[in-house]
Amino acid sequence: MSGAPSCRRGTARRAAALAAACAAVGLAACGGGGGGDPAPAPPAAAAACDLASQKAWLRDDMAQRYLWNTLSPSPDPAPYGSLPSYFGALLFTGGGGIPADRWSYLSDSAAYDQFFAEGRTLGYGVAVNGAEGRPPLRVRYVEARSPAGVAGLRRGERIVSVNGRSGDELLRLGDFAALSPAREGDSVTLELEPEAGGTRRTVVLRAATFDLTPVPVVGTLPGPGGRPVGYLLMKDFITQAEEPLRTGLAQLRAAGATELVLDLRYNGGGRVSTANVLGSLIVGAERNGQVFTELRYNARLAAQNTRFTFEASTPGFQRVVVLTGPRTCSASELVVNGLAPYLPVATIGGATCGKPYGFNPTPNCGTTVSAVNFESVNAAGVGRYHDGLPATCSVDDTATGSFGQPDEALTAGALGWLATGRCSAAAAAPRDKAAAAVAATALRRGVVDGPGERPPGMWADRPAPR
Repeated sequence: MSGAPSCRRGTARRAAALAAACAAVGLAACGGGGGGDPAPAPPAAAAACDLASQKAWLRDDMAQRYLWNTLSPSPDPAPYGSLPSYFGALLFTGGGGIPADRWSYLSDSAAYDQFFAEGRTLGYGVAVNGAEGRPPLRVRYVEARSPAGVAGLRRGERIVSVNGRSGDELLRLGDFAALSPAREGDSVTLELEPEAGGTRRTVVLRAATFDLTPVPVVGTLPGPGGRPVGYLLMKDFITQAEEPLRTGLAQLRAAGATELVLDLRYNGGGRVSTANVLGSLIVGAERNGQVFTELRYNARLAAQNTRFTFEASTPGFQRVVVLTGPRTCSASELVVNGLAPYLPVATIGGATCGKPYGFNPTPNCGTTVSAVNFESVNAAGVGRYHDGLPATCSVDDTATGSFGQPDEALTAGALGWLATGRCSAAAAAPRDKAAAAVAATALRRGVVDGPGERPPGMWADRPAPR
């Protein structure tokens, strides 16, 4: 631990860097935000970065801005030997129909800013079906610009071994640490087998910091009567997604698509402002000025309650089908819930993760505190979906098949629903409910089996004027 004077200088440098990032992307937690700031000013940065000072700062911050500030414990910080242990002791333990806080978390500020301000992350770029715990271990997602993407890894490939350990063993133990490097240059060796079987290959990946691809797939599908149906896969609600969203949805409308399949199955959330951009493009200009979502803070800060409203200049879509599962969380759920009062919205896949809460993150001494600051409700006042938003049609995501292709399981289920308004025979088939429950529980406990993934969340920024 560095001494207090050095720590104060480091905090000042980090604060300046964060202020610059916030100026660029409009983070309300930094005091920006078109016409009104939903984030009350946090306590001043800790005078020093020793543990006692950090715990004192954290206690003050939680007492002011935590959503459940009057209901949560407030123990003496002295006995706690680390900031994470004290943070855990301050969290709401549940009551009044609300479960214990499983959403708040701490993160390294540099990594946090890199992901959400720069749209970049450190990793190999390969995600697996690890949370499900159901063999075989497969590649479920590959970041296009990552080492895995460059090496040609494909969704659906079976991972026979990781650094010589069998994929089945890793699934059984829930141990995917080898896929999360600590630094650039770390390596992992994967033995892979094609989805349909065949010749195995060995690939060595070296960790690197790469640009995220938040909107990796946009295209059309054959819909009812031969009409085109739009398809868009969205992975991250970051500002770098906004221009691809505008361009991609414009292309789909130009192709004649009036119905949209929106794939959010692996989207853990992000910025409320980016979710608002997506929602606005979907409902179109005729809904301008109507409420997308309202963020509600604790009673002490009720004056900070904020409404995000739709703003678009183009036509919208008539029907939307959203592909969902236990990794669909927070800002992704916000989109589904926010569209529901205005459009027929069906969900295909599995129930979402159940996180109607969000943050105004606060950095201090190199740690960014994401403690729940608000809950979200839609224009009809609907929120608190703690058990997740249920699927209209339940379909297993087998981590096979290409995204946006008619024969991929969830996509096929979406096309069947658009054609008939009912769940198709394949979609209606019994799901592995035990596996789905295991996946949801594992994800809630923080199992990380993907590239650069963060705990699920949504962050308030750039609110509309009230």
